[in-house]
Amino acid sequence: MPLSHISRFSFLVPGNYDDDNPAKGIEETLRLIELGERLGYSGALVRQRHLERGISSAATFLAAASQRTKTITLGTAVIQLGYENPFRLAEDLATVDILSGGRLNVGVSVGAPPFADLIADYVDDAPQADYSHNRAEKLALALQSLPLSDRQVSGNAAGVQTPRLRPIASGLVDRLWYGGGSQNSARWAGQAGFNLLTGNIVSGEGTDDFLTAQAALINRFRQEWAHPRPPRVALGRVILPTDSASPATRRKYADFVAARTERTKTAHGPRRTLFLPDIIGTTDEILDQLSRDPVLSLISEFRLELPYEFSAEDYGQIIEDFTRLFPGAHEVNRGLRNAG
Repeated sequence: MPLSHISRFSFLVPGNYDDDNPAKGIEETLRLIELGERLGYSGALVRQRHLERGISSAATFLAAASQRTKTITLGTAVIQLGYENPFRLAEDLATVDILSGGRLNVGVSVGAPPFADLIADYVDDAPQADYSHNRAEKLALALQSLPLSDRQVSGNAAGVQTPRLRPIASGLVDRLWYGGGSQNSARWAGQAGFNLLTGNIVSGEGTDDFLTAQAALINRFRQEWAHPRPPRVALGRVILPTDSASPATRRKYADFVAARTERTKTAHGPRRTLFLPDIIGTTDEILDQLSRDPVLSLISEFRLELPYEFSAEDYGQIIEDFTRLFPGAHEVNRGLRNAG
């Protein structure tokens, strides 16, 4: 069984909503996370999206999700740090971690904001701002909540205190993740002590084969790791199980996958970006496809990535059907089918 060794299953939600009724879509996403907890998922992650119909403030959203759940870990995949002030973001994330009882996992990426030209009038960062890995390192440093002065200071109603980032979220710095797709990002993440998120997009460095490139990425990350705690790698795949889907829904899923398959046939751009085909089918068909994925043997944490712009009903059906692939569940389901 290709997933029998997986210890943690999570899912990644886009957080779609309609412009004329965002509250409905946000509420549906919160309910989806509640459903995931009931179904036995280890974690739920959200995409942070800007200038789109999706969750633009992951920390705010996850603060709400922390009050609707009890056990499931909550995370981001990913926060683009080019839009963020690392210190202020650290304060927000620390607050969410406290609210959740230490269940927060924070995935980030760096680089210039994709929409920097469109929001230039709203931000102070100049075009020559540092958008390198330094931004992630500043976030990690802030989350350590180290004293910012060797003396206590006053100046507010709370009186004299040692200045440091508060609230202090012990352990959150060890739950930072980096969304890496290249050998350089894997190298940096391993050296910096960020856990590694990798999904269905990587850079083709020395190969045009996606799975070869991704395996090399994970191996490089582990080679560079030099920290007391064990390195963590979470692998993401876009999977559309069809066991309980209606015929119309199956056709929609098939059309979605077909529209995205062409991009998987060649490397793109100067970074030679490679895309992995989406996986669609029944539980048996999905297991057959996953059995040919050599990267699965390199990881123990798996992330089901939900497509953009599907309905809440589709997302519920996908995450519920996917639980049939949890270790042990498939054998139970097959026995029930055979008995029937």
